[in-house]
Amino acid sequence: MTLPHSAHQIALPRGRVLSLGARPTIMGILNLTPDSFSDGGQHEGVDAGLVHAAAMVAEGADILDIGGESTRPGATLVPVQDELDRVVPALLALRASGMTLPISIDTYKPLVAHQALEAGADIINDVHGLQRAPEMAEIAALFGAPVIVMHWDEKRDPARDIMSAILAFFERSLRIAEAAGLERDKLILDPGFGFGKSLDENYAILRRLGELHVLGLPVLAGTSRKSMIGRLLDKPTDQRLSGTLATSVIAYGAGAHIFRVHDVAANRDALRVAHATAYGLEGA
Repeated sequence: MTLPHSAHQIALPRGRVLSLGARPTIMGILNLTPDSFSDGGQHEGVDAGLVHAAAMVAEGADILDIGGESTRPGATLVPVQDELDRVVPALLALRASGMTLPISIDTYKPLVAHQALEAGADIINDVHGLQRAPEMAEIAALFGAPVIVMHWDEKRDPARDIMSAILAFFERSLRIAEAAGLERDKLILDPGFGFGKSLDENYAILRRLGELHVLGLPVLAGTSRKSMIGRLLDKPTDQRLSGTLATSVIAYGAGAHIFRVHDVAANRDALRVAHATAYGLEGA
């Protein structure tokens, strides 16, 4: 195991701080899309989104991650205005309702990121790791917002060792952030489970996740209900909770800080047990 976990204090816009360390941080997924791979259409629209967000907070979510475009394989590309129409009203409504949790905006589009931050988002979650649109780093620096830098390299050499490829990708992202004036301690690393990886590679990443700590940055694990679980267990998306819990606990043991999940309560319970086992009952 890679324990103990490194500690990080990440400044957010509007004077708040995201504290990461030994206690697992749960990021609840709020998909405002009709075609997400797991829950497409279930929470579409502001009212349904508010209800689901409140439920995840009640179950123990620490962060909410809002997305207006599915990034599943084969998903239809969403025009910028359509994505804005989905996420901005939801963000405004969440903040108007008194929601105080940090909120990340799951987008790779600069205009969406900019307007979402204006509407109340705190964090940018970029599935292209700042490399599709480097101006994302400039927007983050302007707002003082952290960025979740995910690995998704469709042009990588499949013969290259997967962890070496991910680390090289992150080094490029770090250079982009530095050039834009975005501080290194504003970055969170996501190895991108399921994005352009084979089944074997996904489990190699999970097994070797601790290697990412060489960069000295917090790590997010996003395995919830993904095909790496479904293909291994031969289970549809709505029957992948047990597999998801296993991956969350394994990732925690490898030093991951944030867990992006659909099923907040179940992951919270599993990770609380893992935390108590690793660090003792105090604070669990």
